[in-house]
Amino acid sequence: MSNDFGFHFDNSYARLPEALFARTDPQPVAEPSLLLWNAPLAEALGLDGAALNGAAGAVLFGGNQVPAGGEPLAQAYAGHQFGNPTMLGDGRAILLGEQITPHGERRDIQLKGGGRTPFSRGGDGRAALGPMLREYLISEAMHALGIPTTRGLAVVGNGEPVLRDTAVPGAVLTRVAASHLRVGTFQYAAARRDPDLLRALFDYTLERHYPDLKDADNPALALLDAVMERHIDLVVAWMRVGFIHGVLNTDNVTLSGETIDYGPCAFMDVYHPDTVFSSIDQRGRYAYGNQPVITQWNLARLAETLVPLIGDDSEAAVARAEALLGEFGGRYEQRWRAMMADKLGLLGEQEEGDRALVDDLLDWMRRERVDYTNTFRGLIGRAVPDGEAFYQDAFLDWHRRWRDRLGRNPEPDSVAEARMRAANPAVIPRNHQVEAALNAAQRDDDLAPTRALLDALANPYEDRALDDPYTRPPTDQERVLRTFCGT
Repeated sequence: MSNDFGFHFDNSYARLPEALFARTDPQPVAEPSLLLWNAPLAEALGLDGAALNGAAGAVLFGGNQVPAGGEPLAQAYAGHQFGNPTMLGDGRAILLGEQITPHGERRDIQLKGGGRTPFSRGGDGRAALGPMLREYLISEAMHALGIPTTRGLAVVGNGEPVLRDTAVPGAVLTRVAASHLRVGTFQYAAARRDPDLLRALFDYTLERHYPDLKDADNPALALLDAVMERHIDLVVAWMRVGFIHGVLNTDNVTLSGETIDYGPCAFMDVYHPDTVFSSIDQRGRYAYGNQPVITQWNLARLAETLVPLIGDDSEAAVARAEALLGEFGGRYEQRWRAMMADKLGLLGEQEEGDRALVDDLLDWMRRERVDYTNTFRGLIGRAVPDGEAFYQDAFLDWHRRWRDRLGRNPEPDSVAEARMRAANPAVIPRNHQVEAALNAAQRDDDLAPTRALLDALANPYEDRALDDPYTRPPTDQERVLRTFCGT
């Protein structure tokens, strides 16, 4: 008797004009083995987790069998990569279908590393184990941190190597997303110079993510506004936890507002706004402190594609889009300040000296090269944080000013402390710990460190013991200076 494993597909993207995708089946792998399985996510999706957590799941999520109701396809899109326009598409990702969850939500289920597609551009369409484990780890950490993100449902080993600089173990990641619509999808449709194609994509995006905007006075301008709002919130959340995306190209900017693509991403240890880890970001375009500016730039590329839909008079349409994008800086600043107020427990109306308190602390952290996460977490309870070897007079003076400001909070200390606990994680995916876990998996076939790290990251806001290894910054010898895309 067959088992549909709880798949309930309704594949709306497959009903769009075929210029936006290419139908293609996953390529089977030699010996699929289920390495990681996300049981809570499977349950949320309405899948039969018990039946899939084993050989059956390995076969399906390794690409050796298409689940019932699946319509595999590779999506077409373009993108500005490091500022340069490129025609792209899913070169190693295959959308199996759109799962309708028990709560009526629509979620893409996609195989990453599923084999060659018409967009592979000479690539093998496969993925290495290390980068797929990294994406699973970091995306689950982001979910636990409360940051909108795609998620990993499963990692399946190929049973065969893939060739990168050397032969390395291969794997397939199953990625779940609200959708894989990107700024680059709109760039692709606009580049085709087919008004009907652009309109079909636009109408589909409204229906899928912003149905309440269909009756707006100007739906295209309203879409730009809504996407901008989501990405302001997203980048503020990244800045809150010290996350650096690493490849913030337009093909990695989702219309849903989810974080996508965890290639050379990293979390900052020592605070500095110019921090870059990605080995391919030679000029620091996507440095930690540049992420808001780059996000505004990426949104401008979306606006360019929407001009024909904003109005028939292109000059007037451009002016309206530019005026809207001009609000980005003010909106971002307001929300960034509110986020920093939460991190420092500053309640009530913002005071004139609040911005100086934030700036002075960050400037001290930059000069003294102190740990971003532990410094903020250590302030909870008003104490001078533990773990640093010394505090200079500049910090102690700041600490006194900060305590004076807390004394003017209109609510009890317990409220400020609760805000701080919710804004400042105790545990993040430390780069040296991530790399150690990936190395153990790739070199020694040992997934225990990966699973232990996943357990530690599952509750990032809980207090940890002072000697907890997952809160410890790297030593100079452990410090990771470069992260790699892995494609």
